[in-house]
Amino acid sequence: MNEITFNQELIDDIYSSNVQNDLHSIKDFLRWTYTVFNRADIFYGHGYDNPWDEAQQLVLATLHLPPDFPSELYDARLTMAEKSELIRLVMIRLEKRVPIAYLIHRAWFCGLEFYVDERVIIPRSPIGGLIQQRFAGLLNYEPKRILDMCTGSGCIAIACAEQFPQADVDAVDLSIDALNVAEMNIERHNLSYRVFPIQSDLFSHLLEEQYDLIVANPPYVDLEDLSDMPEEFHYEPEMALGSGNDGLDITKEILRMAPNYLTDNGLLICEVGNSMVHLIEQYPDVPFHWLDLPNGGLGVFALTKAELMAHQTAFA
Repeated sequence: MNEITFNQELIDDIYSSNVQNDLHSIKDFLRWTYTVFNRADIFYGHGYDNPWDEAQQLVLATLHLPPDFPSELYDARLTMAEKSELIRLVMIRLEKRVPIAYLIHRAWFCGLEFYVDERVIIPRSPIGGLIQQRFAGLLNYEPKRILDMCTGSGCIAIACAEQFPQADVDAVDLSIDALNVAEMNIERHNLSYRVFPIQSDLFSHLLEEQYDLIVANPPYVDLEDLSDMPEEFHYEPEMALGSGNDGLDITKEILRMAPNYLTDNGLLICEVGNSMVHLIEQYPDVPFHWLDLPNGGLGVFALTKAELMAHQTAFA
């Protein structure tokens, strides 16, 4: 039985039941939503990796309650309007397979809350673990200027600004739509005086600025993986996911240009995910430092300015 047929049977079952009258409390809806997600063919990979976390986020966010809402109050009864809205969102998750973050317009990264919608990809970069550790073992100085390349929602730029309170951060993206979302998040975190959204095709609108740290999370999904992605990913902007046949078109440009924008002791941190296999194959002599990521994941490398300069012939 394929996932569409299976989910439709589940949807039909919900429509034929008396959910709205049978369920009364927050606890009831948490349990019911968890059960429904457990039964459904949906993909977890946008900040949550299991049905319980998705159920909890959906229910609490829809009720305008914080994630740390006391469980002692879960027996509180819901209004008919609240119950109707929860059921509606659960049905959209099943029928259309829209990621939870887009339904509730909320995502978490480095312990910080961000507004998201379909103009940006949902924050989930494993670089977050490195930021929370202040790039321990990689930086031996306090960065004063940081560049977040391909900023999207602005989550990496804002998280860096929170960890390095003396730093100014430029948040660069080609998409005006994405930058509008990033600006909302910058204002939400009261960082307009230190985090600056810039519309640019990579480095094209940066006037030879010098950064102590460049953090790049560019599109890196190769053509094969892009075609095989679960339905949930198709709600994200395609320009933020794919990057040519090998997933490296944008990464190669970053490797070529980054040393021009780094201080002498500057460092590039870049995420390429599964496309690391293509990068290693195409640049066998480049000493990519593949990082152990605190929260799991793979495909994030570090290169110093000196290392980038030493291999410019290859990157050219």
